[in-house]
Amino acid sequence: MQSFENAGAGGIVLAMAERIVENKAYLSEIDGKIGDGDHGVNMAKGFSMAAERLKGKNASLAEAMEVLGSVLLSEIGGSMGPLYGMMFTEFSEAIAESGAIDAQTFSKMLHAGLDGVASVGSAKVGDKTLMDTLVPAVETFDEQTAQGKDFDAALAALVTAAEAGRDSTKDLMAKIGRASRLGERSIGVLDAGATSCALLLKELAEGVRTRLQ
Repeated sequence: MQSFENAGAGGIVLAMAERIVENKAYLSEIDGKIGDGDHGVNMAKGFSMAAERLKGKNASLAEAMEVLGSVLLSEIGGSMGPLYGMMFTEFSEAIAESGAIDAQTFSKMLHAGLDGVASVGSAKVGDKTLMDTLVPAVETFDEQTAQGKDFDAALAALVTAAEAGRDSTKDLMAKIGRASRLGERSIGVLDAGATSCALLLKELAEGVRTRLQ
C-alpha cells in the first residue's frame, strides 16, 4: 500500500506558497472582475508569511499546515483568511498523530478540511466559490480509492476534478459574497477562490506523489 512520511514533508507547504506568490497578479486580476481584486495579494501575503516561518525547519506536513493555518486565521483579512485558515488547521489536526500517511488517512484529512471550510461559510457546490473545486476533488479521490485505484492514481484524478470544478465556475452566477450583487453579470468569469483552491490542491497532490513509497 502506497504511503508517504509525514516527517519532513513540510516542503509541500513551501511549494504551495511559491505557487500562490507566482499567481498573485493572476488571482487578483480574476477577483477584480467580480470582487474586491485583492485575493491574490492577501493570499500571497499569508502564504509568504508562513513560508518565512517554516524556512530551514524541515517541518512535518502537519506542522507546516498548522503554521499556515494559524497565519491565515489570525493575520490575514478578507473572506479567504478564515476559510483557508480553517482548512489547513483541520488538515493539520487530522494528520498530527500520523507517521506514514496512506490514502485512507489522506482522505480523512481532506474531509476534515472540507468540514472546516463548511463550518465558516454557508457556500455549497454551485454557488461559485472554492467549494466548486474542493468538493468534487474530495469526492473524486474517495471514488477512485473505493474502486481500488492506488494512492497515486487517486491523486491524479483529484487534480483533474479540482480543475474541472474550477472551470465550472465560469458559467455559474455568484450566490455568495460581494460578487453575488452582480447577479448575471458575474457569469463568464472564473471564481478566484475556486482558482486558488485548484492551484493549492494540485501542488499538494504533486508534492505527495513525489514522496509516495
